[in-house]
Amino acid sequence: MLNLDGDELASCVQCGLCLPHCPTFRTTGLEAYSPRGRIALMRRVEAGEGEADQEFAEAMSTCVQCRGCEPVCPSGVPFGHLMEGTRTALAAAGAPGAPPRLLRATYAALGHHRLVLAGSTVAAAAQRAGVLPRALSARLGLPARLALRRPALAPAAAQRGQPTVWLHTGCVMDAWQRPVHAAAARVIAATGAGIRLPGAGAACCGALHVHAGLTDGARALARRTMAAMPGGAGQPIVVDSAGCGAALADYGRLLGTPEAEAFAARVVDIHTWLAGRLDRLPAPRPGRRVGGTVAVQDPCHLRHVQRAHEAVRTVLAPHVERLVELDDDGLCCGAGGAYALQQPRLAGDIRDRKLAAVARSGATLVVSANPGCALHLAAAGLRVRHPIELVDEAVSS
Repeated sequence: MLNLDGDELASCVQCGLCLPHCPTFRTTGLEAYSPRGRIALMRRVEAGEGEADQEFAEAMSTCVQCRGCEPVCPSGVPFGHLMEGTRTALAAAGAPGAPPRLLRATYAALGHHRLVLAGSTVAAAAQRAGVLPRALSARLGLPARLALRRPALAPAAAQRGQPTVWLHTGCVMDAWQRPVHAAAARVIAATGAGIRLPGAGAACCGALHVHAGLTDGARALARRTMAAMPGGAGQPIVVDSAGCGAALADYGRLLGTPEAEAFAARVVDIHTWLAGRLDRLPAPRPGRRVGGTVAVQDPCHLRHVQRAHEAVRTVLAPHVERLVELDDDGLCCGAGGAYALQQPRLAGDIRDRKLAAVARSGATLVVSANPGCALHLAAAGLRVRHPIELVDEAVSS
């Protein structure tokens, strides 16, 4: 038994409108690799008519959890909840498809931020010494050149009459892409808002744990994160990582408490927050607008879960000479958190579709608001930046 919500399972009417929006179905053409097929398998196991065997585990573990099926579903099937519940059951039972010990240990380390930073620095030194070749770095999902030093982040006081926000920093992104946080802090400060930093208590939001079915670990990290960023509705929690933002905004469901609901209501993607304060943002400095053609790649958890992707265009438009859309209707890039590590063949096939869409757009630069997507695409040779970095370069002195 998977202990899934019966109403959520029953809500799928097997219409198939999700199929074109599922990256694994588009890549393989296999019914078991589609949302409809996966739900059918869940129903069989839940009803005791099938086993959670290797075939079942393969169908579940090959899901990217992009949730591209949800916005197009006429029945409103919460596929993400069903997949998370299924993986939780598999992990708890140690069934086929449960996270292996090495992955569990890696995820456990994410809550210890000094360890993450130290490990990243050691890996950076290994890259420079030639011990960690570029090909192996890419296979492990690491940036091509990890930083030996990271820019310092510091809180900032608000100008009179302006709000103060928390800037969520997290685990892997803070270790590997600290310059994005630094750019975000400068842009927030440029609007006159104050900035608070959460510290070690919010070392990891638990997003990867939820995806892997390690729900108890995710809940423990969620409680720590909430304690590290106290405050009421007047202190938003601004997030520059799409995956982290989706996880933080789902704490109400994850923990099921009024406190978690109130915390989740404070979470806002940085582009959504900035879109409401464009009048406070300095105009682009002369000659500082980004030239060339820039394509927007929407991280799945920004587009399909938070539904906040349009704000990226609103914020970027004044700072980019030519902003173009990809013609793939927001199909997943194949990163999926740790998915590219666990399913490299499928992740690569899915990414190839994204690369083709970028090539058709004529873009010389791709922007993506999620670290996993950025690293996955950069590993294939694309030039990728975070949108907020472009805004920062255009408006900062």
